[in-house]
Amino acid sequence: MGINKRQPRISIKPEVIKVIALFCLCCLLTASCGQGASRSPNSPNNDRVTIGTTLKLRTIDPADAYETISGELLRNLGDTLYTYKSGTTELIPHLATAMPKVSKDGLTYTMPLRQGVIFHDDTPFNAAAMEFSLQRFIKNGGRPAFLLGDAVESVKATGEYELTFKLKKPFAAFPSLLTFAGICAVSPKAYEIGDAKFKPDTFVGTGRYKLAKYGSDSLKFDVFDKYWGEKPVNQGIDILLLSSSSNLFNTFRTGAIDVAYLSLDADQVRSLDEGAKKGKWQEFAAESSTVSYMTLNIKSKPLDKLEVRQAIASVMDRPLINDRVLRGQAQPLYSLIPTTFDVHKPVFKELYGDANMTKAKELLTKAGYSAANPFILQIWHPSGSTKRGLVASTIKALVKLKMDGIMEVEINSVESPTLFQNIEKGIYPAVLVDWYADFFDADNYIQPFLDCATGSAAVGCEKGASQGQGSFYYSDRVNQLIDKQRQEANPQIRKALFAEIQDILGQDVPFIPLWQDKDYTFAQKNVTGIRLEPTQSFPFWFLKKQ
Repeated sequence: MGINKRQPRISIKPEVIKVIALFCLCCLLTASCGQGASRSPNSPNNDRVTIGTTLKLRTIDPADAYETISGELLRNLGDTLYTYKSGTTELIPHLATAMPKVSKDGLTYTMPLRQGVIFHDDTPFNAAAMEFSLQRFIKNGGRPAFLLGDAVESVKATGEYELTFKLKKPFAAFPSLLTFAGICAVSPKAYEIGDAKFKPDTFVGTGRYKLAKYGSDSLKFDVFDKYWGEKPVNQGIDILLLSSSSNLFNTFRTGAIDVAYLSLDADQVRSLDEGAKKGKWQEFAAESSTVSYMTLNIKSKPLDKLEVRQAIASVMDRPLINDRVLRGQAQPLYSLIPTTFDVHKPVFKELYGDANMTKAKELLTKAGYSAANPFILQIWHPSGSTKRGLVASTIKALVKLKMDGIMEVEINSVESPTLFQNIEKGIYPAVLVDWYADFFDADNYIQPFLDCATGSAAVGCEKGASQGQGSFYYSDRVNQLIDKQRQEANPQIRKALFAEIQDILGQDVPFIPLWQDKDYTFAQKNVTGIRLEPTQSFPFWFLKKQ
């Protein structure tokens, strides 16, 4: 599986001089035979890097992949039209050669494409191939198909190396959307367009690495020698899909993997942090844009009462959760938009603060509750998330200690697939979940939560984003503001629109933001090139072993 084991040092003794001489002769012969040739990726001392993770891989087909791990892998295997300059949030062309030309009505985007690019199967890349890739993403009906399908009216090759999109509505963040890892070029010879015609264990694109092996517990990436751009400094990547954080923790500590990447428990991070301070290995921490929150189903009684939702918001104690459960490895969050964006506004801190029990009691009393008639909050969470289970338990203990019996908490859990299948059906009153953005723009923390295509203030959202998130929130004003910010190109005007949206979010409380993650990656001492990008990507091509 490509795991490199370090060789022990050998003490030289006089009685092994003959052996040493023979060894030196062998080295001389090897060097003279190997001049001008690269080392085999399968040789014991090759420069392949082994990465361990506990993230679960369902598919690597870009038209159906919609999990964190598949996105990270596709960013290293494929190329999108646009990407971000390393170390920044600056949007730059990638398979496109310039930023798009946009029509005055904001509906038509035209972009020139790169020439001289080939796919991993030697098929030439051009606008027709890119059109095929995008049509397949939309028409095959995979989990992320809506990202383009909801926005794009048509996409066509309008020249051998020119691509033209026509949008259904103006969307200022459209170039940012095109950085989504699954919206990458795939070979027309290797794939086909058709409902649910997916290849979960195959990838044929244009990226720096070729998929050499796809297994249930490991993957192997080989360097694509014909890559058009900057090539990897390593000879390949081996990825181990480990069954638990304990396995990841122990495998890294024994040196069997070079890099430990997502996800370790808080206590394991703390232990590895102590080891890094002692010089045993390296630690890399970065502010993440992943947000954790509580969804409140406004169609579930008594959460249909505004005072009840505001009382729940008042009870939350984010610093306590960060200290007791997350071990300080996150930061309290007071808006759905994380602090990585300059439009972030901490509205929940301004309106409710933390552990404001006096306010919570006043609101619940106003809603008709008392110690004799307590409000009971049912909190659901994915059964596989120890962290969210502990957060729910912390909230329950806090309520029991500080709310004088006027509020109680019941905790329930269910397996993740079941939870996410049922959440849009309105089964759960309150759910603890997280959100990893599809693309790096503040819109992706607002539109997927608060937008609603069909509904009313009286009945809630009947069809739309907020219904899919399980809150069923509907607001004419918020729908208007979302449309406006999507059409607005001026950053300052857009910032003001986001501010008003966040103010309404804080007042209406369909969601309660709780914390913003920090990403931790650990590497052995001989590994260089770890980069945790501000846009949440992890480029493998910079990794190298000394």
